[in-house]
Amino acid sequence: MTDTTMISVRDHGRVRELSLSRAPVNALDPGLIEALRSGLREARQAGCKAIVISGRPGFFSAGLDVPELLRLDRAEMRQAWAEFLGLLGDVAMSELPIAAAMTGHSPAGGAVLAICADYRVLADGPYVMGLNEVEVGLPVPEVIYRVLAHVVGERTAERLAVSGALLGPAEALRCGLVDEVAPAIDVVPRALRWLEGVLGRAPAAVAATRRQARQPLFDAFATVDGALIEKMLEVWFSPETQAATQALVARLARERRQDKVSP
Repeated sequence: MTDTTMISVRDHGRVRELSLSRAPVNALDPGLIEALRSGLREARQAGCKAIVISGRPGFFSAGLDVPELLRLDRAEMRQAWAEFLGLLGDVAMSELPIAAAMTGHSPAGGAVLAICADYRVLADGPYVMGLNEVEVGLPVPEVIYRVLAHVVGERTAERLAVSGALLGPAEALRCGLVDEVAPAIDVVPRALRWLEGVLGRAPAAVAATRRQARQPLFDAFATVDGALIEKMLEVWFSPETQAATQALVARLARERRQDKVSP
């Protein structure tokens, strides 16, 4: 069963909305990843025809919960990487169309989750999204890079991944990282509208064409195996990455303390 402390479930006719609800910023820890995978599976079993993944006001997802992951030993981290890649594969290769209703900030893993969906609507406002993994000493895994290149094209994917750029809504729209920008209150309705448009067409024709169009994603996730996960583990536990992630955690802790004492 889906953990309702992590995921809020709402049905909009034949479309199910799975809303990430892990306070404060929907950081992806093993529990939230497992809950979302369960939610996707249960939506299929319930006969839903499409899915919206949404977030909290101001945050779609802040990405992987780095402070939590730093507490894991090697075996636990191996499982965490496997589950995260499994979630991304669930979304990328879903037989049901999926729209990401990006209700706010979507850095790193939040952006990765969104680009695996069929369609992305980002809230207009002071929000950013992007694959900034290099900021914490992590190279973008090949499978994720291939998804990014499918979405925005090879040259733009190179620019975004190497720079770790975080883009505002207008620039994300210009480069194709998102498909729509809308007022925050309209993000979920716009995602639902797009899905209903897809569902209003001949189902067999849509399914066949969609499967063909998303073949690059199937090819990308076919490369996920134990060797890839071991490679990711080596990077994660390398001195460079550990130093960068520890520095990030320390910076976030300082910022939280400053926020608490601000007038």
